[in-house]
Amino acid sequence: MGLQEIAVGGIYFSPLLLYALLGFVCAVVTRNLLHRFLGQQVLWYEAWFDAALFVILTAAIAFMFSLANGTAP
Repeated sequence: MGLQEIAVGGIYFSPLLLYALLGFVCAVVTRNLLHRFLGQQVLWYEAWFDAALFVILTAAIAFMFSLANGTAP
């Protein structure tokens, strides 16, 4: 997929939108698993952790898609 626009019905969407949606879903699943196995008292600043987890997973997904297309540095 790379960083090419995605055309849906004549409207162009950034691939980062897809990456962000996938990152959000992965972050929610990871957060729920961590809360289930570690409990809620382990994470001190949950909002900061959630934001950082979302950013890290979104960047990892974008990097993996760029590797799949052979466009990684």
